Amino acid sequence: MSAPEPNRTHDLELGVAAVHHHVMHTVIGSRRISQRRLDFERSRPRWLRECIAEATGVFMYVLPGIGATASFTLNAESPIGSTAFGSLFSIGFAFAFGIAFAIIICAPVSGGHFNPAVTISATIWLGFPLKKVPHYILSQLLGGFIAALVLMGIYHQQINEMKETLLAAGHPLVANGAPASLLCSFPNPDQSMGYVFLAEFFASSFVALLIWACIDPANPLVSPYITPLVIGFAYASMAWAFGSATVNMNAARDLGPRIVAAIFYGGEAFTYKNYAPIAILVNIPATFIASSFYELVIRDSLLVIKTGHAVHADGDEALMRHITDTMSVEGIEETAAVLKTILDKPDLKLQIGRFTMSTLITDADQDAGSSQTTV
Repeated sequence: MSAPEPNRTHDLELGVAAVHHHVMHTVIGSRRISQRRLDFERSRPRWLRECIAEATGVFMYVLPGIGATASFTLNAESPIGSTAFGSLFSIGFAFAFGIAFAIIICAPVSGGHFNPAVTISATIWLGFPLKKVPHYILSQLLGGFIAALVLMGIYHQQINEMKETLLAAGHPLVANGAPASLLCSFPNPDQSMGYVFLAEFFASSFVALLIWACIDPANPLVSPYITPLVIGFAYASMAWAFGSATVNMNAARDLGPRIVAAIFYGGEAFTYKNYAPIAILVNIPATFIASSFYELVIRDSLLVIKTGHAVHADGDEALMRHITDTMSVEGIEETAAVLKTILDKPDLKLQIGRFTMSTLITDADQDAGSSQTTV
């Protein structure tokens, strides 16, 4: 709908409706926002909104995933077959869409970290404020904790039936396939922790690398519109590839639900095969190493400046010196766009070394017939 104008009737243009003149249409008028509403929104603490958004995002991402896990596990002995209620494939999809929905709803408020490892790496590489890190991480853990509590409430009857059956048979409640595994992962009895460590490390690194590629403003292949799905399916692809090897890839997804598992099924949720530290902590250095690889090897900061998403820390004059001191004649065309953006600033007067601005602009735009300008 177009912006409201005094002489418009605020018609809602729907394409098909425009050619069906015999059909009665309901005209949607412009929404009026009261000053009271604006005053209320202004009074909300920014930090509180960010914390709530992080907790909500983790909740929205964890609940579909552990819900799909519970549906599959609780119906493993169903007469119609467990595959009717899910599989590893459906669990991966549940996590993927949960992550996408979380980013769509909550990222505009908090940035959409939803992972302590991402928050820590963003602080190191992207200038995320250090004072916000504790708030974000606690909020993320709270979101996972609440999601696990909600799952226990929704599946309370089925979980109790499963618990009674296992106790009657003398089986543990904390193991892969047991009630505790509905909330957090546990390795198989025959898995070595070194094997599990490698799976967790490389799966977390893979996801982190995709996240950094998606948030790189100089990456022309990933738009903000598809970023939620790209990140979601990066997680899902690792779940599909290494789910049988036991992976988590997110401390908030594991620690919050693991606390709930410990509340209901005892401290063995943290001591079983000494797996909990791997699930909770390994993704943090893995994410840092992957983000470091992207920042040190792949990122092109000059291209980020060229696209207008960043500026030189020491100003345009320092940027010009960097370009002229390091640029070869062959690289003129690649950096001319940066120089043209600087030329638009009338107060800029710089000495640019052995190149004149007229040379740089002429070499880049000679086909367009652009005029020469000398600084």
